[in-house]
Amino acid sequence: MTTAQLTLKNPLWPYRLIPGRIGYELRGYARQGDTVFFTFLFPVLMYSLFAVIFSGEISPSTALGEPPVAGQPVISMATYYLPGLVAAGMLLSGLQNLAIDIAHDKHGGRLKLLAATPMSPITYLAGKLGQVLVTAVGQLVVLLAVARFGFGAELPTDPQLWLRFTWVFFGGLMASAMLGIALSAVPRSSRSASAVVIPIVLVLQFLSGVYIPNFQLPAAVQAVAGFFPLAWLAQGMRSVFLPDGFAAVESGGSWNLPAVALVMAAWLVAGALVARFTFRWVRRNA
Repeated sequence: MTTAQLTLKNPLWPYRLIPGRIGYELRGYARQGDTVFFTFLFPVLMYSLFAVIFSGEISPSTALGEPPVAGQPVISMATYYLPGLVAAGMLLSGLQNLAIDIAHDKHGGRLKLLAATPMSPITYLAGKLGQVLVTAVGQLVVLLAVARFGFGAELPTDPQLWLRFTWVFFGGLMASAMLGIALSAVPRSSRSASAVVIPIVLVLQFLSGVYIPNFQLPAAVQAVAGFFPLAWLAQGMRSVFLPDGFAAVESGGSWNLPAVALVMAAWLVAGALVARFTFRWVRRNA
């Protein structure tokens, strides 16, 4: 029986298979040591390195190269670097992980095999998205635990800030995942997938103020980074983890959360549209 026939007979059957498919994807993810390192442990490792290397404290005035000002909030560099690495983890879990994984499935012949079964593309993609969600949340928990208990980073205590964190995190993760599905069409072979995707993600991290604080980046670089989602995800996360006084350090002098939401929504829609026209259940040259 074909997928179309099964769907006509029971429209809900593709959705009932999703939990099992998520479990399958999680088991496959756990068995790939390089994937686990570069998407799960890499942000934790980079955060630990930056928290050790760049010790000390920072305030809005000292960030701008000015003398300390009485009454301004002062935080550790471990706290300052945390939101950028949280945002980077979202991009790694969503964009990088999915782009490489789907490219491997496509060029390794796995999609062709799955297309010959009654499995629906809905089940396949939902399994991938579920795996991204579970691993991203797990990565976040590990990163926050390392930051708080390993380096004394300050975490928000206001429930409103955690509510803001929720929509920035899940909105940014889904936008990254849609872009990952779209980007999976770029590699021309399974061997080239990592070579194509990882440099793109790495450059975005440097441009977007993850490894180099955004206030130290030239205005031209900040302008270029503003066209891509990671800079806005990092800004949204800084609005959660940093005191409000640090909003003055941002390029526009504020957190500009409406723009953060708008950019995430725009990239989510753009990624979904591109993925709709580039994702193929069976390779074109099959």
